[in-house]
Order: sequence, then C-alpha cells, then structure tokens
Amino acid sequence: MFSSPVSSPRDTHSTLRRSRSAEFHSSTTPTHATGIHLAFFRDACAPQVDVFREDLCTKTENLLGSYFPKKISELDAFLKEPALNEANLSNLKAPLDIPVPDPVKEKEKEERKKQQEKEDKDEKKKGEDEDKGPPCGPVNCNEKILVLLQRLKPEIKDVIEQLNLVTTWLQLQIPRIEDGNNFGVAVQEKVFELMTSLHTKLEGFHTQISKYFSERGDAVTKAAKQPHVGDYRQLVHELDEAEYRDIRLMVMEIRNAYAVLYDIILKNFEKLKKPRGETKGMIY
Repeated sequence: MFSSPVSSPRDTHSTLRRSRSAEFHSSTTPTHATGIHLAFFRDACAPQVDVFREDLCTKTENLLGSYFPKKISELDAFLKEPALNEANLSNLKAPLDIPVPDPVKEKEKEERKKQQEKEDKDEKKKGEDEDKGPPCGPVNCNEKILVLLQRLKPEIKDVIEQLNLVTTWLQLQIPRIEDGNNFGVAVQEKVFELMTSLHTKLEGFHTQISKYFSERGDAVTKAAKQPHVGDYRQLVHELDEAEYRDIRLMVMEIRNAYAVLYDIILKNFEKLKKPRGETKGMIY
C-alpha cells in the first residue's frame, strides 16, 4: 500500500491562496457583469431616448413660438363674446316643465284615495303609486349652459395635454445629480412647482363640471317631488347662474395658464434647457 503524500506548509499556503482568489473572482464577477449589461443597454437605447428628447424639445419650442400665443388670443376673444358677458343672469333661466298642483284638486284626490283604501285595501300600494306627485315629463338641461360647456371641455383637455408635454420636457432637462453649480436646477424646480400647481387646478375643472350636473339633477328631482315648494325651483336656477360664473372663471384660468407658462419658460428658457451648460440632462 502507498501512503498519501504529506502536504508541505508551502503547498498548503498555495492552495489557500488559490481558493481565496477564486472566491474573490466569483463574488465580483456578477457585479462586473451587471455593470457591463447596464452600459450595453444604455448605449443601445441612448439614441432612441435622444430622438424622443429632441422631438419633445422641438414640440415645446413650437408651443412657445406659435401655439401658446394663438391660444391666449383665442381664449381672450372667447371671454369677450356676448355668450360669456350676460349682464342679466335671469336670462339664463331654463323652463322647468313641472306643473304646480292645484290645492283644491289635491284635496279631492286625497279624499278619493282614502275612500279607495277603505273599499279595497289590496289596491292600497297601487293607489299610492298612481297618486304620488304631479304628472311631470322629462326635464331638459339648461341649453345655454350646455353649449358653453361643450366649448369649454375641449379647452380643458387641450391645456392639460400641453402642460403635460411641457412638464415632461422640463423633467428630461434635469442634469446629473452632483455638487455645485445648482442655480439652474433651482430654477427648474421652481418652474416645475408652478406646473404641478397648474395641473392640479386644471384637473379640478372636470370634477367641478360633473358636480354641477349632479347637484342640478338632485334639485330638479326635489322640485318634481315637491312642486309646491318654490325654493327647490329657485335652487335649480341658482345652480345654473353659479355654473355660468364658474365657466367664465375657468376660461380665464385656462387663458392665464397659457400666458404664465409662456412667460416663465420664455424668460428662463436657456436655464431650463441647459441648467449647467450641458447638452444632455438625463438623471443617471
């Protein structure tokens, strides 16, 4: 039999050193490979992102050059139209086809109802349904308000889309995070805060319009159920007048949003586009 060779201290030391070296390379290889993959994807996708950024920059410049001034002029003209300058708001009243019941006839109807209940208790529920409230046909929306809203809603949609485009453009101009020379970045942050505030305000217009229809529908329902209460009828007209005033204010807010965006971006365009004098502004 042969005995196994005895390892010398030098051989043992060499083996341990090779083992530690292998462990080191095995632990660092994934991180190194990940870095290679990230660099590869960044280099491969960078041209596509650059094309998107350049296209966005071109669109933003077109908005500032022609579109924003055009919308400011159009909305200013809209505000001067007679439709938005009604001096006598009582002219906005929409007819409510809800008849007011005659007290004498109502009393006779109540007596007939009691007599019927005595004669035939089985028909009680049916009799209540038939005699419940006055006859009332469909009640239409206020056409004057509806026409104005049909003109306003596309304007709300349009200004939100353009604001979103400009906001995205601004975000893509943010430079790499580093110390120093952050004055341009501070300007970007201030403008971004303004855009966020405008977006929140404009988004609320959709909710405001929906709320008007909901509240008016409730008021019409109450007026139909209790036609002898004049306050419910007046409530419908008050809601119409309030919405008319709100429509005018919303048109003003949209016009002002275009004007403010145009002014602040134009005044700070170079700082917004190149806050540190760089050609690219992606966050890494």
